[in-house]
Parts: sequence; C-alpha cells; structure tokens
Amino acid sequence: MSAYVALLRAVNVGGTGKLEMSELTAMCEAAGFETVKTYIASGNVVFSADLGEAQVRKALEERLEAYAGKPVGVVVRTAREMAEVLKANPFPDAKPNHTVAIFLNGQPADDTLDTLRNLAENEEVRLGRREIYVSYGSGMGRSKLVIPAAKQGTARNMNTIAKLAEMGAALT
Repeated sequence: MSAYVALLRAVNVGGTGKLEMSELTAMCEAAGFETVKTYIASGNVVFSADLGEAQVRKALEERLEAYAGKPVGVVVRTAREMAEVLKANPFPDAKPNHTVAIFLNGQPADDTLDTLRNLAENEEVRLGRREIYVSYGSGMGRSKLVIPAAKQGTARNMNTIAKLAEMGAALT
C-alpha cells in the first residue's frame, strides 16, 4: 500500500468547479482508496492505495468527470515525492505563502523559462522535476506573471505543501 497526495485543478476557485470535500472523500473511497483525508477546500486529498500513480490518477479523473460532467485535472504524487518537493524549494528564505510549486503531470518543457511573460523584478521562477517553482515577491494577487506551461498544472503554496507532506508522511 502506497501513500499518495492528489491535487485537483481549478476546484472551488473563483466560483468555478464546486466540489464538496465530502464528495471527494466518497469518490476516493469508492475507488478503493483507504485512510482518505482532505485538506482545505481547494482539492487536496491524501490517501493510501494499492494502485500505481497512473492508475490512481485515472481512477480519480474518471470519477471526477462523471461527477462534474467535464474533465477535471488531477496531479498525483507519492507522500515521499511531496516531501521532496518541499525540500527542493529553491526559495527557502521567501515567504512560504508567496512561494508556490506548480505541479505538472510531466517534466517541464526545456523552453519553459523562455516563455515567461511579465516577470517582475522581485519574482523568480525555477524548474523542478515535475514542478515549476515561483517566488512571488509581492504575492500572487499583485503579480502579472504569465507562465504558459502552468496551464495544465495546479499550484500550491509552501504552507499547503508542508501540511500535505506531513499528512502523507503520517500514512507511511
């Protein structure tokens, strides 16, 4: 049995993609996942499963599409990978609520940094294994930064990542 963290894209953000966390829990349990726990209402769920990462993602995406009537993006990491994302944060001295990892289902393209638009002086972007790290100097709300590669991903700030890594570690 492996411990996983699943991150849903565009759930309960800006009035779109409404999903009660109790519904998400029920979907995960129906998929055979165990010790299911959600964290805040933005589509974060931690659980154990006997399936591999791709199978977990597929099972969750199928249930979410049936529920929502449209595809819902899902990114899955093992509990260990979530801890590694936190540890690999290239901006350890930046405010954790102003620093995010944008989780992708694959490796960022080689030209990701070349395609950035409107990068402010106090903003920095670095690439991870399957993440894009961003330090928003003045916070995301004021930023005009455009990261085309992030369209298929989902972002979580370092505070959320730390909590999810802790929750995942408790399942291992």
